[in-house]
Amino acid sequence: MSSLINTNVFDYVNVLDKAADASWLRNDAISNNISNVDTPGYKRQDVDFESQLAHALKNSRYTSMDARVSNIKTSRLNPICYTDYAGFSYRLDGNNVDIDTEGVYLAKNQITYQGLVMSIGQEFKNLQAVMK
Repeated sequence: MSSLINTNVFDYVNVLDKAADASWLRNDAISNNISNVDTPGYKRQDVDFESQLAHALKNSRYTSMDARVSNIKTSRLNPICYTDYAGFSYRLDGNNVDIDTEGVYLAKNQITYQGLVMSIGQEFKNLQAVMK
């Protein structure tokens, strides 16, 4: 069993776990945006993870997806919170949160998170099937 731990079988799980953490963080940011929809001067927050993942996959010198995922240093793959359109506001009070848009982002993010969790579960089912 110790040889299983020293292999790359958890590479996809580790990357999916990072993506799920980023999605959870984005959910918090969207919830904060919704909570502050009427706060004067508040600027919407968002989370960037996808561009980091794309960059990490693109920088790999390998050609197969398995090799690219295996080459990712997950310790360097961290979501970044940022202020979205900090200089933009279509309201007189300086707030740039649109409640309808945030609702769409929240629904999209919840679907993304559910998909990531299901993918992690599927990876463990695959490992379980191999170990039988």
